[in-house]
Parts: sequence; structure tokens; C-alpha cells
Amino acid sequence: MNALTIDPHNAPTNLFSSVKKRSERAAAAPFLPMSRAEMDKLGWDSCDVILITGDAYIDHPSFGMALIGRLLEAQGFRVGILSQPDWHSADAFRALGRPNLYFGVTAGNMDSMINRYTADRKIRSEDAYTANGEPNKRPDRAVVVYAQRAREAYSDANIVIGSIEASLRRIAHYDYWSDKVKRSVLPDSKADILLYGNAERALVDLTHRLAAGEPIKSIRNLRGTAFMVPRGWLPAHDWSETNSTRVDTPGRVEPPVNPYAEIPEKESCGSSSAAAEPVIKPILILSREERQAAQKEQRNKTVIRLPSFEQVSADPVLYAHASRILHLESNPGNARALVQAHGERDVWLNPQPLPLAMDEMDGVYGMPYARGPHPSYGNAHIPAWEMIRFSVNIMRGCFGGCTFCSITEHEGRIVQSRSEPSILHEIEEIRDKTKGFTGTISDLGGPTANMYRLACKDKSIEESCRRLSCVYPTICSNLGTDHSKLISVYRKARAIPGVKKVLISSGLRYDLAIRSPEYVKELVTHHVGGLLKIAPEHTEQNTLSKMMKPGIGSYDTFKEMFDRFSKEAGKKQYLIPYFIAAHPGTTDEDMLNLALWLKKNDFKLDQVQTFMPTPMAMATTMYHTRKNPLHKVSEDSEAVETARSGQIRKLHKAFLRFHDPANWPILREGLKRMGRTDLIGNGPRHLIPAWQSSEDGGLGSAKIARQTTSSAVGKTAFKGKSVAPSALPGKPSPAKSAAGHAPRKTASSIGNVQRNTQRSGRK
Repeated sequence: MNALTIDPHNAPTNLFSSVKKRSERAAAAPFLPMSRAEMDKLGWDSCDVILITGDAYIDHPSFGMALIGRLLEAQGFRVGILSQPDWHSADAFRALGRPNLYFGVTAGNMDSMINRYTADRKIRSEDAYTANGEPNKRPDRAVVVYAQRAREAYSDANIVIGSIEASLRRIAHYDYWSDKVKRSVLPDSKADILLYGNAERALVDLTHRLAAGEPIKSIRNLRGTAFMVPRGWLPAHDWSETNSTRVDTPGRVEPPVNPYAEIPEKESCGSSSAAAEPVIKPILILSREERQAAQKEQRNKTVIRLPSFEQVSADPVLYAHASRILHLESNPGNARALVQAHGERDVWLNPQPLPLAMDEMDGVYGMPYARGPHPSYGNAHIPAWEMIRFSVNIMRGCFGGCTFCSITEHEGRIVQSRSEPSILHEIEEIRDKTKGFTGTISDLGGPTANMYRLACKDKSIEESCRRLSCVYPTICSNLGTDHSKLISVYRKARAIPGVKKVLISSGLRYDLAIRSPEYVKELVTHHVGGLLKIAPEHTEQNTLSKMMKPGIGSYDTFKEMFDRFSKEAGKKQYLIPYFIAAHPGTTDEDMLNLALWLKKNDFKLDQVQTFMPTPMAMATTMYHTRKNPLHKVSEDSEAVETARSGQIRKLHKAFLRFHDPANWPILREGLKRMGRTDLIGNGPRHLIPAWQSSEDGGLGSAKIARQTTSSAVGKTAFKGKSVAPSALPGKPSPAKSAAGHAPRKTASSIGNVQRNTQRSGRK
């Protein structure tokens, strides 16, 4: 069995080192086959790998099954796809035969539960990743169901699971839909191995080793993987296990002195034996580099034991503690392996995958994608595809650390960027190959619009860092914030012949942007289509501290710059701020103050977002445990107030839409309970009127003008100085994917799934 050894300084094997020259390998398939007939046309008698996905198959790097499939195809493997198979029997899982190497099981670009249910646990009417938006084309908890059916179809086949759904369920986790702590997805799916995060490297290594005849049960040394092992298993004899309470425990943790322990008696003064000569040991002076190397060597062979599934299920404090440890061990430069008992077995998690180098990112996004849906869908409308077909993903990862967002847990904190030539080439590909292109690139972005090529100034500091965010509570002095490389990309992109306009639709991290006035001016002058999305999320420090978001002062500074540069450019442009209702740590008074801020600034929000607890997010830990994992956790540590009841969550959401007559009754009741009847009346200082006419029982006032900005974003209420829509839950938007509410242009499949966050693009 291979011993797990990890050295952050050793460069990993290049992702494409095993790829033959183009002239020596078979031509790429027009589309990866979805049927036996397509396999026959390619001359295949079998597939090496069969990818199972809950999404419609679109051959584009924003869709995981395509990115992973094309990556494996480039490695010389034959890859087939089972898209949205009928899970009611195993028959559909036999459509392409038994794979030679494994079934790769994913739920798709989104978590299947978030894809189907709203924050109020109501069933959505549309699935953006399905032809014609048809719902109910995938099962709940799709990874488990698909894996079980694949095992039923071929009991001896290897099962590899991944995607955002598996990635964020790799350990025991709180499940919002059942309102209980559930086991890791591994024992329920009975998969052989789980690949988490952006797992291209692990997937390529795994596939080549399986092709070489290595049993899947012996492959235990790949970063970014998780698997089941016997209780107490260690990779090698020189490994050690440490309890998580030794890593992060309130107060001093020392074993009590055993009063019965034998203490050697001192030699009596009258002893005739000569006094022993003291042993002189040389003092070993190590350099800083030598000390760091010794510490890393020790860390690389240490596994941290988290509280068991049974313990975290029963004790909220231990759950919060385990969550804190998981997030502290998220830097691939210093993360240790983790293990968590589930009954008589352990779930073992290897450290996070190392980020891809720029040339590897270029290779991943530069493969021969057909850049469109599989022909079997005909002219069907696929909402997610319509939203991203003219956009370019220029980077992945996010160092923001927002607690409601799962980017760090899935894509990592280290930003991985593509080169400028790679980005410009894809724009030309869109211009030349994508049907319907009229000259507008809808987005150059990623999880955040303006983190392209931003990184720690010192690699050694980055590798040893334990911060949960590079920008909270303040921007780290070691973080480079130079936006000049991104400005260069913008300028060259809009200079490409045939490109009339390049828009930036990904959410902007405005606390970073104000560090570069030149960037803000470039953005505002050339790349805002009238509306720019940003995400204050809240105005009250009590809530913002639980979100790890900057204070509202940063927003005010950015707004001043935005308005000034818009005026200089002779443009009327507006900010679209996003806010979350009922986030952990938010009181009724906090939401009231936010509503008063909205009124003061003349914002009228249309669609708004209620907090949805998603697996593994730190805010979800706060919601479930009422503890704050941003600090050490104990029985007596800070309690986090959480809006859990449906009525309180409705009230918090109503505060965001205080102008809607449909919300006035619940707001009147809430304000009376809060002792704020001074805000009920018909004057300009009042929040809501004291009366309700029969005409005000509908969804909104006829006085509020409405304008549709996008079929996916929905209606926007214009009034006053600014515009503030929020995207419809479940609808794809290039800059917003609330806890699974929309696709982000980040490829996603086995471990490389489109991020699934409470509010993607809203950093």
C-alpha cells in the first residue's frame, strides 16, 4: 500500500505530462458519446470511463462533464456520458456497457438538493441545467442514488464520486432539508473513492494508475481524495495520529497528573555511589528554513482525528469544533490529513489538491470543446447554457472567505488564473464558433470579478498561512492587490476584431477594487452595461462579522468612485447591491436597520435572498450549532443568534422588501413586537403605512415601475438613484449562484464542480 507523502515544495507532475503529441493521438470526438450508436461510429467497443451526471450534456468548459471528459480524452482514454439517466432502475446505467476503469458519478454543476429546493424548502419549478428547464430530471441526493444504481448495474465496477455535492459532503455534515447531521456521502454511496475540490490532477493520476492495473483500494496517496478505511488505519508505520482537541481547544489542555504514578526516589545523601556525571548534549541551532522543513516533515505524516459522526451528531459544540478544524486545515501548503470515525470504520481525507499552474489552466480550458449542447437536445432551450455561452471563465478559487459561501471548501483559497493569450483565444473561439454571437462578451470573470492573478507576495508565507480570509477583517499586507494584469486583459479583449463590447457580470470585490482606482475607472468607463453587481450583504457590523464581510464604509467609498467615474464617462450607471436575509448572527433589529438604510438610499429591491444553510459552510455551522467557529468553541463561547423559525425568516425577508404592500402586515406585527410603532405611519420618516387598502394586497404597488433586464435575472424595480434587483433563486446568472441558486462559470464535475455557494459572484 502506498504511503502518503506530501511536500508542498515539490512541484507536482504536470497535468498534461502523459498526453501524446497531437499528431500521435486519436482525433477528438465531435461530442463524447451518449449512446451505443455514437460509440459504434467512433469504433469503440467499450468505454474506459463513463461519467454519470445530473445535468444535460453541454460540451463547454463551464460544464463539468465536458471538462473532465475532454481532459481524460486528451490523456488517451475513451469517455462516455450518461446524462440524467432514469434512476428508477439500473437499466439506464447499462446503456454504454461496463466501463473498463470506473464510473465517475456526479450530481452535476449544482447540489441536487439546492437545485430542486428553495431556501424555504419549496420545490422549484425549473431546472436551469435541463433541456427546456424541465424539473425532476434528477433524484434528490443524486450522488448516492446514481452510485447505488451503477453498483447495481455492474457490481464489480469501480465507483468514483465527485462534484460539488460529494465534495461538500465528504465528512459528517448538517443537512438543512432533513434538519439533522448526516453521515459522509462515502458510506451511503458505497463508492470506492471520493475526489473533492478541483480534482483534475487527482483524477488524471487515478485514471492512469487504474489503467496500469493498480487496484483502486490500494490508491491512498492522492491529494484531494477521501475514502473509507478500517478504524485506526495509518498509511505507514512512521505516521502519527493526533486528536483535534490538541489542535484547537479553549484554554490549556494538559493531562491530569496521575497521583499513583511512581516517582523515582532521589539518591540519599549518604549514598556511597559516586554522583553520576551529567550528560552533556550539544545545543543544535537550526536555521529558520531548517525548522520549517522539520515542522513540515512532521505535519506531512500526521493525521488529525476529528470527533466521530456519532459525537458531532449528538453535540453541537463538537460539531462546531470539527467545522473549525476542517477550515483551519484548508491551506494545501500546510493542511494535514483528517480522519473521522463513522461507526466501526473511518472516513479518511487527504489534504487539499495543489492548485493548477497557469499553463495547466490554459490546457484545461483550451481543449477541443464543441461549445454547445449535445445534438440529441435539438433546439431545446437550456437556461444555464444560454446564460454562459458568451462568457469566459478567467480564474477559479477565492480568498474572500465569506462564511455563507463554499468556494474555499471546494475550489480553494488560492486563485488559479489563465494566461492572457488563453483568455483572448477563447474569446475568438466564441466569436467564430458560438451560434448567435453578436459581438458582446457577457462576462470575463469567475467566482469574483477582480481576483485575477492576485496572490500572496511571498510563497513561503502563503504556504504557512492559517488565516481563513486574506481580506477580512482587513486586507492582508502580504496580499498583492495590483489590478494591472486584469486591466490589460480587458483592454486587449475589447480590441479583438468582431468584439463590440466586453461586460463584467461577475460580482465585484469592492474592498479590493478601491485599492486600484485605475481599475475602477477602466471598469466603469468600458465594461458596465448600465448595472454592476456588488455584494454588501448587510449593513450591520454584528451580521457582517459573522459573514466575514467588510464594513459598509467600503461600499460607500466604492460607490463614490463608481458615481464619479460614471459621470466622467458621461454614463448613467447603477450599482446592484445584494443582501442576505436571516443570516446567522442577524437580529430583528439588524434587519430593521438594513431596511432603514435601504429606504434612506432609495433602494427598492425586487427578488431577494434568504440564507440557505449549505453543507460545510461556516455559516451553516452557526445556523445548526448557534456557535461561532470563527473563534475557539466551547460550551461557554459566543452564542450566535439564528433565525430558524419560518415566521422570523419571513419577517427578515420582508424587511428587505418593505416597500411591497404584501409584506406590510407581517412588518406591522413585527414592528409592534419590537416596540417600533414610530416607524408605522404615512409620513416620509415612516417605514410602512398604518393602513392597507384593498388594492394593496397583491405582490407589489402599481406605482413601482418594472423593467426586465434579463430573462434569468428577472424584474428590476427602478426608483430613485439606484437599481437593485436580486436574481431569481434557481435561475442562472453569470455573477450569482446563491447557495446553488445559479451556475457559475467554473467547470464542475468529479471534484471540479461549478461552485455551489450561498451567493456566488457576490463577494
